[in-house]
Amino acid sequence: MVGFSRRRSEPRPSTQPGWGGVMNSRPNLLWLNWRDISNPEAGGAEVFTYEVARRLVSRGWKVTLFTSAFTSSSSEEVVEGIEIIRRGGKLRVYGKAKSYCKTHADDYDLVVDEINTRPFMTPKFLKNKPILALIHQLAREYWFYETPWPVSWLGYYHFEDSWLKQYRKVATLTVSDSTRNDLLKLGFTNVQIIPEGISVEKCNSVPSKESEPTLIFVGRLKRVKKPDHAIKAFQLIRQTIANAKMWIVGDGYMRTHLESIAGSGVIFTGRVPDQTKVDLMSRAHVLLFPAVREGWGLSITEAGARGTPVVAYDVPGVRDAVKAGETGVLVSPDDWEAMATQTSLLLEDHRLRERMALKSIELARQLSWEKTEMAFAEACLQLLGGTEDRS
Repeated sequence: MVGFSRRRSEPRPSTQPGWGGVMNSRPNLLWLNWRDISNPEAGGAEVFTYEVARRLVSRGWKVTLFTSAFTSSSSEEVVEGIEIIRRGGKLRVYGKAKSYCKTHADDYDLVVDEINTRPFMTPKFLKNKPILALIHQLAREYWFYETPWPVSWLGYYHFEDSWLKQYRKVATLTVSDSTRNDLLKLGFTNVQIIPEGISVEKCNSVPSKESEPTLIFVGRLKRVKKPDHAIKAFQLIRQTIANAKMWIVGDGYMRTHLESIAGSGVIFTGRVPDQTKVDLMSRAHVLLFPAVREGWGLSITEAGARGTPVVAYDVPGVRDAVKAGETGVLVSPDDWEAMATQTSLLLEDHRLRERMALKSIELARQLSWEKTEMAFAEACLQLLGGTEDRS
């Protein structure tokens, strides 16, 4: 198997850049990402990688995912046809990927460089291999929330721009207008938006909700997700809606602190199986989403698919996932008082909430991983210069 046997595959003239026509063989992709779906720290980007990659395999393509190792992980395994190679930790994986590319790049037709803050810098050492960059979001404010000074200052004002300028002429995919605009401002010349997918089953009607007014926060309990703002908003809501409750779904380093400030009515579920998460989303009345920024607010779309509208901060990637006034409400960043006010209005106005819930279901029904995978495959084929023979 490619990536495991370490044997170089035979050249494929028909799939090299500049070739025009129908491909007689399926493309063979090397996909670089800092984490994979099995990593305990996996997030929305890893869900995207997994859902797209396994569908590419289903259509006959070969996909090798080179990623970082984690405690108790296998160094190599196959997951739904995706050949996974794990080397190094979250910092050393970049050097390991560079070494692997230098010795095995000829095994592959195209390299997907998925960028989560720190790129793999493939344009610097892969000069004769097609590269497709995948960037869900820029870090930007993340530096100040998740890294100490002076790394935060250097990251925001130097590292990120310096790293990304290597990709300005590289074909790039992203999932939102917000990220595309950020990249264009950095001088990127070839950025294409592909639709976000969704794994949650979509409702045909609004499902039954909890008997008490119920809010839900879904995400990792870390500073950039601002779960403390959701709790502060909820505490204000409880002053006027005494029987309200809130579920905090997820885990992270902030949990102990959050539990100490939460007060009554807040229930911490920890990290739960996907089906449990979907069930909780279905039963909640409103999702609170006070994040710093996103590539695309995937939890917003997932909750919407289950008839749960959102009150969120108006920030990049979140505003792309919300049709303001239709599927939810956007308020100014860091204004948890406005979040509380708008959430209370939704809880008290059944007709408005029902209307937004139905609109949220309608919007979610337009998205699917099949559409995402098709757009991704088309971008790969354009880069390789051919079309696919599906016979």
